[in-house]
Amino acid sequence: MTLLLLKLLLAPLLVVGSSLAGRRWGAPVAGTLVALPIVAGPILLVTCLEQGSHFGARATSSALLGLVSLAAFTVVFAWCSRRTGWLGALSVAWLVTLALDLGLARLHLPVFAAFAVVLTTAWLALRAFPPVPASSVSSASPVWLWWDLPGRALATAALVVTVTTAAATVGPSMTGVLAPFPIATSVVAAFVLAQQGTDGAVRTLQGVPRGLLGFAVFCLLVAVLVERLGTPATFTVAVAVTLLVQLGWRWTQARRPALAVD
Repeated sequence: MTLLLLKLLLAPLLVVGSSLAGRRWGAPVAGTLVALPIVAGPILLVTCLEQGSHFGARATSSALLGLVSLAAFTVVFAWCSRRTGWLGALSVAWLVTLALDLGLARLHLPVFAAFAVVLTTAWLALRAFPPVPASSVSSASPVWLWWDLPGRALATAALVVTVTTAAATVGPSMTGVLAPFPIATSVVAAFVLAQQGTDGAVRTLQGVPRGLLGFAVFCLLVAVLVERLGTPATFTVAVAVTLLVQLGWRWTQARRPALAVD
């Protein structure tokens, strides 16, 4: 019963909470928040509890590579949004993400090598976005529909239940790469594109690769520590360190001029 409640409630509550915070503090914060392991973290926690720490460590190592797909999703969606609406951009970006996940699930890298790949990918992704003049972005907040938060919560719960239920069948590699699948990111990107246009969507999505450092640190710590410390202690440490890293990163970014876009 406890695991079922974790599957059904933990990630959806985190998604709703981060969504409300993003609405309060704007698109850049929303992009950074959806880059936190608010969905993948609960998936990996349940995986470790159900399948054991060895399985969980391997899945979490693969989840690092899943962040490559997440970064690719943001860039593909951003470019597609210039030529099509939110549905077309979302369809193409999801296809690319799934194709990358299938390929990356076959790739077995040492965890520190995977960590380096994620950081490199995030750096490259930030430089691959279409250019957006700062003056072109509307300051108006998008108008969220009544079903937005319930829809996010249901989609998140469905992903958590599906991935964790299938874990024993598909194995740790596929479980891991699917854990960061961009459910929350997709909803945010689609709404902002529909209401603020391409430039607003790009600004929001740029927050995802900027926020991947904390996500990557979380996965690294879980992959390295879970077999040594056990699941409860490892996730406590990983969450605490991730929050410190993310807050520190936000603080350093706030003190620097915004990334110049030519």
